[in-house]
Amino acid sequence: MEEELQTRFDKYLQLTETAIKKAQEAPENLDINDGTRADFLDMAQRYIDDAKHFHEKGDLLNAFAAITYAHGWLDAGARIGLWDVHDGKLFTVDDK
Repeated sequence: MEEELQTRFDKYLQLTETAIKKAQEAPENLDINDGTRADFLDMAQRYIDDAKHFHEKGDLLNAFAAITYAHGWLDAGARIGLWDVHDGKLFTVDDK
């Protein structure tokens, strides 16, 4: 189980780090308070940092949980239009 967890963690860490870069660089999609976009990106980055911390300590279960939370923040931001991303591989949005 530990090997499978390590494989999944590595996959989702890479996926989430690619997604956060894309979200950070994407234009805003909604005319809303800039603080909301920054808050979502900050939360995602904090969970990425937590995931790496847990991974370094050998705690793969919490590392995997943290990286999935990070991606959840990024997906939520994409779904409500905080960033204009059309990448069905990185986010739960439609490709255009």
